[in-house]
Amino acid sequence: MSLIVMDTPIRYGAISRLLHWGMALLFAWQFTSATAHWLFPDTPFEDFFWGTHYPIGVLLLTLAVLRAIWALANVSRRPPSLSVMAKLGHFALYGLMIAVPTIALIRQYGSGRSLDVFGINLMTGFEGEEITWMTDLGGLLHGELGWTLLALIAGHIVMAILHRQLTHHDVLSRMIR
Repeated sequence: MSLIVMDTPIRYGAISRLLHWGMALLFAWQFTSATAHWLFPDTPFEDFFWGTHYPIGVLLLTLAVLRAIWALANVSRRPPSLSVMAKLGHFALYGLMIAVPTIALIRQYGSGRSLDVFGINLMTGFEGEEITWMTDLGGLLHGELGWTLLALIAGHIVMAILHRQLTHHDVLSRMIR
């Protein structure tokens, strides 16, 4: 079987599949780190996972932007959505995949703290008072929208299974084969 890079009306290509499943694994790690931070503060379990939360978040943001660009480049070739609700669900997933880490970066900048990701300094930080609206925005929305994203991801998984079992539209095979 040959490697199909671009999407087709029948299935997603290799790049779409790599981005989808690679990000799925990274999101599993990211939500594990958030759960560890929330449920097991000041434990070795939290320390192990939480130290990766910021770098993985920046990586996920980068991949989400690349994935959105790739989706737009393939929009005329992709398998069709089964319904308007499926389109809206995917739009919400993409929106939150970009919004959640962006809000975290705004909060980080507003705090005045530096940010190093994978050895690269993204924000140098600054002296003086924090920028309150930026830290408040992150405090208000980052976590809540992050858990909303997790709920949408769970719904995405459930709907893929239900489509296969109840409607016999095997949408999952388009992302696996």
